[in-house]
Amino acid sequence: MNENIFRILAALVLFTGMGISTYFRLKADKETGEKISRKVDGSAMMNIIRFGGLILWLSPLVYLINPNWMNWSKIGLPESIRWLGVGIGVLCTFGIYWLFSSIGSGITPTSATRKEHKLVTRGIYRWIRHPLYTIGSSFIVSFGMMADNWFITAFGILAFILMASRTPKEEANLIEKFGDEYREYMKRTGRYLPRFPELFPNNQEIK
Repeated sequence: MNENIFRILAALVLFTGMGISTYFRLKADKETGEKISRKVDGSAMMNIIRFGGLILWLSPLVYLINPNWMNWSKIGLPESIRWLGVGIGVLCTFGIYWLFSSIGSGITPTSATRKEHKLVTRGIYRWIRHPLYTIGSSFIVSFGMMADNWFITAFGILAFILMASRTPKEEANLIEKFGDEYREYMKRTGRYLPRFPELFPNNQEIK
């Protein structure tokens, strides 16, 4: 199949997802009048996020401009896998809208919470405590599948590892803020996937 078909689909998925994310983040800042600095996560983490974010978004753009520039990291996937990537990307786009509309003005770019933040347990947060990490990294991996590119796919996996590394600090902040209410919430939800006690008995990871 013509490479341009996958480029067009990948561009639609990428810019739709980015557009939804940007809209809700700007809306949250405007509604609360509060800008959250990334410095709360520490200078080292802030620099890693900045550098990683630059590469993360630059690589897909390079592919969209000219796929030949990314031939050095081409995998050679069958079309069926690339179409699977399209499907995952579309699902992730709906997931991005669902999670942002669920959390509303409580969204922040760091592990810190807003001053007036209330514990969100509606929508996708009814089952998963950190759906942004799961959906966001899956979104990037799906682009890598569409682009037939191991580098972008690997960065999606790396993004999840990076975001997950700050989860303990984020949950410690939430326990400090909400106390037993958050501990009870942890008992009935999974960190990154819905909690299935029979299959993942340690998924809740209560501390």
